[in-house]
Amino acid sequence: YNTVSTVIRVLEGKGFLDHKAIGNTHIYYPLVTEEAYKHFAFDKVMNNYFENSYGSLVSFLVKEKNIDMNELDQLIKLAEKLKNK
Repeated sequence: YNTVSTVIRVLEGKGFLDHKAIGNTHIYYPLVTEEAYKHFAFDKVMNNYFENSYGSLVSFLVKEKNIDMNELDQLIKLAEKLKNK
């Protein structure tokens, strides 16, 4: 198998993809929505790299990725909005 086949098999094994066999070919399709995968990937990043701390994530963005003040203000406003719900 080549690299693409290996990746496809791994994604199938993890439940992200499935396929239908049609003759000698396979038609692959997603089993999860894009939004569900974003949540999965984000949760994994938060757990593996930021110990589930949003403070650590924001600190990283400010220090390492040079997030600008406008973007930081937007994050603060969003956090305040969610806090007041």
